[in-house]
Amino acid sequence: MIFLKYISDFFKGIALGAGAILPGISSGVLCVIFGIYEKLLDSVLNFFKNVKENFRFLFPIFLGIFVGVILFGNTLKFLFFVYPIQTKFIFIGLILGCLPSIVNECTSKYSFKFIYVFFTIVSVCVGFLCVLLERNITSLSSNSHSFLFLIICGFFMSAGVIIPGVSSTLILMLFGVYSSYIDAISTIFIPFLFPLGVGLSLGCFVFIRLTKFLLDNYYPQTFFSIIGFTIGSIFVLYPRF
Repeated sequence: MIFLKYISDFFKGIALGAGAILPGISSGVLCVIFGIYEKLLDSVLNFFKNVKENFRFLFPIFLGIFVGVILFGNTLKFLFFVYPIQTKFIFIGLILGCLPSIVNECTSKYSFKFIYVFFTIVSVCVGFLCVLLERNITSLSSNSHSFLFLIICGFFMSAGVIIPGVSSTLILMLFGVYSSYIDAISTIFIPFLFPLGVGLSLGCFVFIRLTKFLLDNYYPQTFFSIIGFTIGSIFVLYPRF
């Protein structure tokens, strides 16, 4: 029974790894869908309070994430090159399919209030503006990035890894490094991935604490904002947008 649990968590980790590189897909949203989001935050924040139990929970997930990133790096590069439009619409469908699970997660704990829709609308607008910004920044990007710049990219990328509904790939697009990121993943180019990983680790420490605070104090508002960011991330994928 425990072995099956490890296998299940491993495959969830693979999905999370895919979410870290697939455009518009949020690893945080996938954690919510899998029902492990809050437990994952608690295990990381309180790792040293119960090292053995937290390690057993986190190890198969993080191993799966590593496998998922390596596995889908080459796959994604192939799909977007050969079937760009079809692939984008598949991802749009996946994103829309996430929404009922997020709504159910929130309404199962708190009764719905119309004011919560305001948070969704605002976050949709923010997501839309980010996409408009990305369209302008991408054209200015280059393939040469400094060590410090990649650390900064990794730091903000962690927001997309930790915060449900915020796409880490969209953040990398905003910085103009997404194409380089996919190439580095597919070839395991350490000089690019190492500083990105340093920034990602630092950012995760910050954003895990921030997200935990928001969930503890503003749970429904946070989740309805997540819904808005999830909807907003669709614009980055829509082929004719």
